[in-house]
Order: sequence, then structure tokens, then C-alpha cells
Amino acid sequence: MTKHIYIYSPSGAVRDKAAFKRGVARLKTLGHTVEIDTDALKSHMRFAGDDATRVAAIHRAAASGADVALISRGGYGLTRLLGQIDYTAVAHAIHHGTQFVGFSDFTALQNAVLAQTGAITWAGPALGEDFGTAELPDDIMEACFDDLVEGQGEGAGWRLGREDAQLAIDSVAVGAYADCASGSFYIKDATLWGGNLSVLVSQIGTPYFPDIQGGVLFLEDVGEHPYRIERMLTQLLYSGVLARQSAVVLGQFTSFTKVPHDGNFRMATVLSWLRSQLKVPVLTQLPFGHVPTKVLLPVGAKVELAVEGREALIVWGHLPSGCTDPSHDHSHHH
Repeated sequence: MTKHIYIYSPSGAVRDKAAFKRGVARLKTLGHTVEIDTDALKSHMRFAGDDATRVAAIHRAAASGADVALISRGGYGLTRLLGQIDYTAVAHAIHHGTQFVGFSDFTALQNAVLAQTGAITWAGPALGEDFGTAELPDDIMEACFDDLVEGQGEGAGWRLGREDAQLAIDSVAVGAYADCASGSFYIKDATLWGGNLSVLVSQIGTPYFPDIQGGVLFLEDVGEHPYRIERMLTQLLYSGVLARQSAVVLGQFTSFTKVPHDGNFRMATVLSWLRSQLKVPVLTQLPFGHVPTKVLLPVGAKVELAVEGREALIVWGHLPSGCTDPSHDHSHHH
């Protein structure tokens, strides 16, 4: 089924023009109609055009009537724009079936849209990094993207680390269903939210940080050393955000270099420290982040999280075309 995909650049300037072209060609090969924003390849300092140019591109994406508004790339730049975006227009577009998809720096817009309107966006691929790879795009990523455009996607499953499941079950909060004997637990009606850890943490204390109680918070990052990841997690911890969640799900933390000074301090250290501070389950290995194999996740949707043995599953069922649940009360967002 042919879908209309709108490509725009709300963050960093597109440096890899070849990947951009390959991505567009790849989406066309999959049978989609691709519309490229007039300023998609603009460049201003490190940005894809100045702030006004990028805000206008977001508003054009919202007005495009496309099935999917897909970012060309992440980088940096969206946090600068959060005070200038017409969130009502974005939410209106989502309500009328435009799915906004992206990750990394896009986390800033996703959480702002959620905090301001309650509308659902998708954590998923970017054009260049995911569709524009020199070799074929990742099968799983592409299958998940197909599910989204066809309105078929209803969940994402993955395999947990060996100790994960038991540690998670030991720490399941009250209110979740846990069966310790069979090694399973189940959390329902939880809001899925999160994204890039650095970007998310930069939004704390602003009107663009969602106030989510009992949610499933997923996190990933790239190029951040384990001690920096721990420092950002302490901010989420001390601000009370982590304790208010039903579960914390860690995706991929990639592309950092250990230094001799670290001794034995590594991601595993951060993970065990985090678990020692929390009474909520911490799951790992979610296939999401700056990696080729990434699932698509509906940010702001109500989900169920189920763990059985080492199998984990986040299920959102059949989301109507981006429509937000009318019973969802947004009054606390404002």
C-alpha cells in the first residue's frame, strides 16, 4: 500500500548527502511516495537551517497531510526550538493520521508533544542512518516500519539478559501482577515514554517534560561514557522521576570508549547501582538506540509490559491512526 512520507530536517544539517539519497530511493523502492521538505538539505552552522527555518519545516511536516513525517537525521537542534513550535498544529496532524517518526535529538520534540498535548509520536528510524545505509537496511527495523505504515504494529518483543528477568521479578512494584514461581510479571495500562537519555534529562523542570506516573520509561544513548550515563540517571532518580515509573527499560548504549582510569567501572556497574536505588524493575537489551536493529515504539501510548522467563513484550494493541484516547485527561499537562 503506497504511503506518503514527508522528509524534513528539524535538527542537525544533513552531512551525508549520499545516505540521504539512498534513503529516499529505498523508501521509493518500498513503494512509497516521498516528499522532501524544501529546506531538508539547508545548512546553517551545525543546523539544518536557522531556528526559524527548522520551526517552519516542522510546521510544514504537520501541514503536509503525509502518512509519515520522518526526520532526515538527529544530531542537535530541537531543544532550541521547543518554545516556538505550534503544538496544537502538530497534535492536529497526528489526530488526522500523520505519524511523526524519529529518534535521538527527536526525543526533545516527542516529549514536548506528549507534555503539551498528550499526542502519540513514534520512536523509530531516521532517513539517513537507517534507510540510507550502504548495505541493505536492517530487516527488523524495516519490518517494524512496514507495520507502522500499514497500521499493523501492535507490540515489540525481545530477549532479556540472563539475570534481568529474575532481578526484575524480585523488584516488581505493587500494582503489577507478578508470579515469582513461574518467573513472570505483567504491568498494564502504563504510558510508554522516554528516548535519548541526554536529551530527556535536558528537559527536566521545563514545560516540555511529561509528568508521567506509573509509566514504562525507555532510555538509550550514544557516545556517552558509563559515568556520564550514571550521572544523568542520578538526575532522573533524585528528581523523583524513576520512582514514579512502573518499569525502566534500557535500550542500547553505544559508541563510548573506556579509559584506563575507569578500573572496573562499566555499564554493568551503572546497572547494578541503578537497581540498588530503585524498587521498580529495570529491564535491559531493548533493541532500540543508535543501532541498526531498532523496533518502533509509540511514545505516549498506553502499553502492557509482560515478562515471562527471558522473553519481554511491550504491547500497545491496535492504535487507531495516531488518535489519542479521548478518555485521557490532559489537564495536568498545562
